Amino acid sequence: MPPEDPLVLIVDDEPAQLSLLSYNLRSAGFRIATAKDGEEALLAVAEEGPDVVLLDWMLPRLSGLEVCRQIKATPEGMAAAVIMISARSEESDRVRGLDTGADDYIVKPYSVAEVIARVRANLRRIRPMTVGQALEVGDIRLDPETYRVTRGGEELHLGPTEFRLLGAFMERPGKVWTREALLDRVWGRDVYIDTRTVDVHVGRLRKVLLSTSGTDPIRTVRGAGYAMG
Repeated sequence: MPPEDPLVLIVDDEPAQLSLLSYNLRSAGFRIATAKDGEEALLAVAEEGPDVVLLDWMLPRLSGLEVCRQIKATPEGMAAAVIMISARSEESDRVRGLDTGADDYIVKPYSVAEVIARVRANLRRIRPMTVGQALEVGDIRLDPETYRVTRGGEELHLGPTEFRLLGAFMERPGKVWTREALLDRVWGRDVYIDTRTVDVHVGRLRKVLLSTSGTDPIRTVRGAGYAMG
């Protein structure tokens, strides 16, 4: 089972822009969530956990800058790429936007093709598996396009859940994942299952990874969760 399509949250108070970006990004293969103001955006980030946030600078209630600052203060926001969109084209404005935590900055008027390219570029950095990019950590290689995993050149056979679990670990080597975070990333936010399920699947993944040779690449962090490397 391939990874779920990346989720892009579009934050804009202009219906025409929301509609334009939503249609084109959905056509490009992304899942879409929308928000019309800063408060809705913060709620959507907390509830949906988007991969990318397209954030307009000029918003009612809270400015895009303040929304960006608050997004990046949360675990969900830290994991997302925030792309600021603004008619402000001065270098000082770009610097100000990036200094608040934005990962990228697009100046209006923009082309939809550029927006899609920027979204994909940021995904290659934060979620390479979702754009079909092969991952390599040590002697383990995962190719999401061919659904193949090898260790030391020897092919491994993983179930769909273990494949996605390994992908999450390999996208963020060194990151300590809580069981709850792994449930959200691998099973989805709308699935309600016991966190002990994570332990079962990590055990299955470990068994396959150790079936060839080498040491266990997944470490248990007592009181926290799991990490790779």
